[in-house]
Amino acid sequence: MAYPPTADPYLPIEDHGIIGDLHTVALVGVDGTIDWCCLPRFDAPSVFASLLDAGRGGSFSVSVREVERTKQMYMPDSNVLLTRFLAQSAVAELYDFMVPDHPSCPVGGFRQIVRQVRVLRGRPTVDVCCAPAFDYARVPHEASVVPGVGVVFRSPAGSLVLRSSTPLRVEDGAARATVTLERGESLELAAQWEGDVRPLDSGEVTHLLDKTLRYWDDWLRQSHYKGRYREAVERSALALKLLVHQPTGALVAAATTSLPESPGGGRNWDYRYTWIRDAAFTLYALMRLGFTEEAAGFIDWLHQRCVEAPPGTGLQVLYGVDGRAELPESVLDHLCGYRGARPVRIGNAAAQQLQLDIHGELMDSVYLYNKYGEPISYDLWEALARQLEWLEKHWEEPDDGIWETRGGRQRFTYSALMTWVAFERASRMARHRGMPAPVEAWRDTAAAAYRFVQDRCYAPDLGAYTQYPDCATLDASLLIMPLVKFTGPKDPRFLSTVDRVEQQLVSDSLVHRYRTDGSDGLTGSEGTFNLCSFWYVEALSRAGRVGEARYIFEKMLTHANHLGLYAEEIGPAGEALGNFPQAFTHLALISAATNLDSAVSSHRGPAARFWHEG
Repeated sequence: MAYPPTADPYLPIEDHGIIGDLHTVALVGVDGTIDWCCLPRFDAPSVFASLLDAGRGGSFSVSVREVERTKQMYMPDSNVLLTRFLAQSAVAELYDFMVPDHPSCPVGGFRQIVRQVRVLRGRPTVDVCCAPAFDYARVPHEASVVPGVGVVFRSPAGSLVLRSSTPLRVEDGAARATVTLERGESLELAAQWEGDVRPLDSGEVTHLLDKTLRYWDDWLRQSHYKGRYREAVERSALALKLLVHQPTGALVAAATTSLPESPGGGRNWDYRYTWIRDAAFTLYALMRLGFTEEAAGFIDWLHQRCVEAPPGTGLQVLYGVDGRAELPESVLDHLCGYRGARPVRIGNAAAQQLQLDIHGELMDSVYLYNKYGEPISYDLWEALARQLEWLEKHWEEPDDGIWETRGGRQRFTYSALMTWVAFERASRMARHRGMPAPVEAWRDTAAAAYRFVQDRCYAPDLGAYTQYPDCATLDASLLIMPLVKFTGPKDPRFLSTVDRVEQQLVSDSLVHRYRTDGSDGLTGSEGTFNLCSFWYVEALSRAGRVGEARYIFEKMLTHANHLGLYAEEIGPAGEALGNFPQAFTHLALISAATNLDSAVSSHRGPAARFWHEG
C-alpha cells in the first residue's frame, strides 16, 4: 500500500475500510480520506462523496506529510479502523470510528465520525481538511469558526459541527488545520451531524473509543463459529452488522451508490436500500452464527411491510430503510462518477419490478427463524399467508428475475424454483406449528412449480437447467438448488448443470452470473459475481468435491481487500467492481465457510488436492 497515491484522484474501490454506527457508514481510504458518507442514515443525501466526484463531491482528509507508506487494519474484534502512516523519521496512527447507537452503548442520538491521530515516533506534521458538500453537492453551505470548539457548516440540507482539539481555520468553505505533533501527543476530531456546538472535552474521544471497542467485542462474542475460517467469517459478520439500520431492523444491500460494475459505467446502481431477498439471506447467515437479535429486528420490519402491502398485492422488491415504498430513480448529472463512470444514480427503479423469487427467500428465512429463533406470531403468519395467496395467483407470470434485468420479462427458472421454496417452507411451518392454512393448495402449487422447473427448464441436449424455458442461457443462480433442498447435491441433472456452468461461466475459479450479450437490456460487460463464486464453492462441497471447493474458497479469500472486505464483483485483473462492501458477498462467504468447514472435517480423502480447470 504505497503513499502518496498516484495522480489518479480516485483510490481503487478495494482501498477502503468502512466504519459505522448502525444508522449509516463512512468509507475511509488507505490515505486517511473519508470519501463517502451519507448523513444521518444510509439512504440520506451524501455529505462526503468525492468517491463519485473527486472535484466537487466533498471529503474529510487527515494526512501526514512525507509519509512513505500506509497500512490499515481493524482493531481486533471490532469495526474501529486503524490507518498507520509510516516514514523513516516518524510513525503516526489514525483511529477512525463511529459510536454504535444501541441500548447497550447509548450516544444520545448523535451521528458523528470520530478521528484520533496518535504519534508513536518522530515529529510528524498532520494536515486536516474537512470539506463537506451537502445533498450530493447540490446545495451551498457556510462555514464559520467557533473559538474553542471548531467549525460549524450550515446548509439548507442540514448542519455539521466539526469539533477539534486544535484550532481550525476556514478556507474556501473548508475547515483546515496543520499541526506538528510530538511523540505521545494526539489530535482529536469529531464531525457531528446536527449536533450541539460545544467543545471537545478532554478524554472524550478516548472514552468513546473504549465504549465502541467494548460494544463490538461484546457483540462478536455471540458468534458460535469456531471453524478454520474464523477470521474471514467474523469480518464478514462485522461488515453485515454495519449494514443493519438499528432503529428499524432493515439491512441495506451495500453502503454505496453507482460504483461501476463495468469500467466506464453503465451498470451503476444505488444499493443503499433494503432488498427483501438480500435481507432474508442475511438473516439466515447471521442466525447461522448465533446473532438472533438482528433476525428478530428484520422480522419486525418485514411484518410491517406485509401489513402495509395493499390488499391483493405482493411485496415490493425493495424499500427504504424506513419502509417507504417510493424510491424514484434519477441521475445526478453534475457528478462525474467514479473515475468518470456515469451515470450516478440515486433511487432504484427496480423497486417497481416484478421479482417473484423474493417470496421464496423470505419464507425460507422465516421458516428458519421460526425453527431456530423464536416462534413467529399469528399476526405475521396471517400476513405471510396473504402474500402466498397473491403468489399462488401470479407465480406463472413472466417477471424481471433475481438479476433485475431490463431486457424484458421471462419465466425465469430461479423464480419458479423459489416459488417451490415459498410453498414448501410454508407447508412445513403449518404442519410443525399447526397453523391454519390451505396446506393442500400450497402443496399443489409447490408441486406445479417443481414440475415446471424439471419439465420446462432442463435442456437435455445441453445437459443443464437454463435461465428460462426454451433457451440455451446458463444462469449461476441455479447453483443454489441443493442449498435450498430442491435437488440432491449429487443429482445427475444438477451435476451436469455444474459441469456446464464450469465450461461457460467459470473463469479462474470465479463465476459470472450469466453471459452479458446485451439481451439483458444493459450495455457493457461486468465482472465475475462474488455471490455466485461462493455458491459455486458450496455446490462443490455438497457434491463431495471437497478438495476443489476448498481450493476455490481459499482463492476467493485472496480477492478480499486488505481488511477482508468485498465489493459486488471482481474484474479481469482482480480489481473490485460494484458497490462496496456488499452484503450478498459476505453472507454467501459465511454460508460457504460453515458448510465447507463441516465437509473438510468429515472428508475421508486427502484434505485437499491440486485442482485446475481443464
